[in-house]
Amino acid sequence: MSTAAPGARAGLVAPPADPATPPTDPAGPPADRATPPADPAAPPDLAGLPPELADRLAYLLKHAQLGLAELTAEALAPFGVSGRELAVLTVLAGQEPGSQQQAAQRLGVDRTTMVGLVDALEDKGLVRRRAHTEDRRRNVIELTEAGRDTMHRADEASRDAERRFLAPLSARDAGHLKTALLTLIQPGR
Repeated sequence: MSTAAPGARAGLVAPPADPATPPTDPAGPPADRATPPADPAAPPDLAGLPPELADRLAYLLKHAQLGLAELTAEALAPFGVSGRELAVLTVLAGQEPGSQQQAAQRLGVDRTTMVGLVDALEDKGLVRRRAHTEDRRRNVIELTEAGRDTMHRADEASRDAERRFLAPLSARDAGHLKTALLTLIQPGR
């Protein structure tokens, strides 16, 4: 892609840009140097929530999840794991060493996703694979000591982030919210 100024190909030279003049976008007004560009991954400010969306469950759940995910990511950053990786560690810690497939079923993720998560955790030294004693075709996944330690400390940080997220609710309302969500994702249980 050419970085030449318009008209430069025709032999015309554009005058040097005035450093006091903000750059302009041909599709819009001059850029404001005082306002940093918005982070497209950041959740929007909901202070001005459009009233027509205030009762839309999908909209509310999405933005609640984005807010919780942001707090959780910040809390887990010092431990070098993501929320999904912490979920894998938690499931593996809560059972006898099992197969990757069993852990994937418990988490509700597909096999390919699980392989990637376990690979990442293995690369970090948090889990190890070993051949199943009775079926060499199956791998058993288990936490390492570092994995157990990371899981405990990261779990504590994640729970703290959840408490901060739920702070606007009473303990009773927070409990009702969790119960309602469980009912929605596990109907009939």
